[in-house]
Amino acid sequence: MSFNSISVIGLGYIGLPTAAAFASRQKQVTGVDTNPHAVDTINRGEIHIVEPDLDRVVQTAVTAGYLRAVTRPQAADAFLIAVPTPFKDGHHPDMSWVAAAATSLAPVLEKGNLVILESTSPVGSTEQLAQWLAEARPDLSFPQQAGEQADIQVAYCPERVLPGKIMTELFKNDRVIGGMTPRCSQRASELYNLFLDGECVVTDARTAEMCKLTENSFRDVNIAFANELSLICAEQQINVWELIQLANRHPRVNILQPGPGVGGHCIAVDPWFIVAQNPQLARLIRTAREVNDAKPGWVLSQVKQQVAECLAASDKRASELRIACFGLAFKPDIDDLRESPAMLVTQMIAQWHQGTTLVVEPNIEILPPSLASAATLVTPQQALEQADVLVMLVDHRQFKAISPAAVGQKWLVDTKGVWR
Repeated sequence: MSFNSISVIGLGYIGLPTAAAFASRQKQVTGVDTNPHAVDTINRGEIHIVEPDLDRVVQTAVTAGYLRAVTRPQAADAFLIAVPTPFKDGHHPDMSWVAAAATSLAPVLEKGNLVILESTSPVGSTEQLAQWLAEARPDLSFPQQAGEQADIQVAYCPERVLPGKIMTELFKNDRVIGGMTPRCSQRASELYNLFLDGECVVTDARTAEMCKLTENSFRDVNIAFANELSLICAEQQINVWELIQLANRHPRVNILQPGPGVGGHCIAVDPWFIVAQNPQLARLIRTAREVNDAKPGWVLSQVKQQVAECLAASDKRASELRIACFGLAFKPDIDDLRESPAMLVTQMIAQWHQGTTLVVEPNIEILPPSLASAATLVTPQQALEQADVLVMLVDHRQFKAISPAAVGQKWLVDTKGVWR
């Protein structure tokens, strides 16, 4: 059975590019999102997120009639679920978005359909999804009931793309396909091969789920090493950037760069899924999360120290001092603020600081609600002209283009080594 119609549920940073990728192969794609603004924007051939080249692909697909957006699922040959999976209190996975997606698509399922979960999820989530669908549609059979003969095929296939390069990596990167049965894996591979240049590597659903969590936990542990090293170097009065550069000249050493913490919906969240399911065993993974989660608080302490020194050297009062925070996104050159340590640091500064807090974020037009009344969005030049203390949080290309010689402020905290 060929895939003539494809439905992608969740039109965010992963769902919309995925929908656009299938549409670029002249497949009829329906994107589903509960956000009317996102739906209306996409149907105009525009995008509601920042991602290089995505606007061009979406506009072409919508204009040609291969991509449209709706607010509720409609019948299709294949369904991909790409909704958020945050965590709730105690760092336990919140699967309510996936459950809601299952509830919404169940009424339109037909025999022969394929359902793929792309959302990063704890081990066992694909089986849980299949169970939710089976309960909603007792007239259809699912892999846990009928194996290879199931009416509906179910698989797990996590994304593994880098924001800012999604439209390149979506096509080129290998995909891990975890079907509940070999038949499920085969059908999922056939679907992704419609646009994929990389390889579909087949395994079972639980291993595929763990693979995604492992990839992001590995990165989190390595970032934690760099972040912890930056704290130690600050205590020992050593330039951490020079130290890492020197250490990385060793042929088997490749230390990452430290920052204000770890952000994004993946690396800052996914390791907790492993910890939640294996609390006694995931000791290193838990510690890495704690190290990275503590980094924003340490940055705030450095800012307070710079403010104190600035006040001691000037005749200004604290209420007259202006602090400029450079960057809110969780990584360079994107607009994604999810789980951003830069965002958290800026919020803490705005809450603590008696004077004006300036924010420089070239990838957004308005401040998020949590900062709208506590800070002012300015240009890089305005910040350099007005601020007494500078805080570098995200190494956007616009910031790296500023020469250190153009930075006249003596009091600054540079978490990315841009102005070192």
